[in-house]
Amino acid sequence: MKKQYQKKIKLGVAQRHTKWAPLWAVIRAFGKGKRKHPSEITAYRRHRRIVKLKIKPRRLPKSHLG
Repeated sequence: MKKQYQKKIKLGVAQRHTKWAPLWAVIRAFGKGKRKHPSEITAYRRHRRIVKLKIKPRRLPKSHLG
């Protein structure tokens, strides 16, 4: 496995936690005649510019110590 694999997984999960919902979910939640924004029914509300992810780098052993 590559070094940054866990970081990429966390970034991928966080990318899906945005203010988005499919159109059929909005229709199912509010009814056919309502015009609502999909962000009203999404659980995670995150934007890439507003809330930064606090992902720390992995602790690696120092290579010069042997």
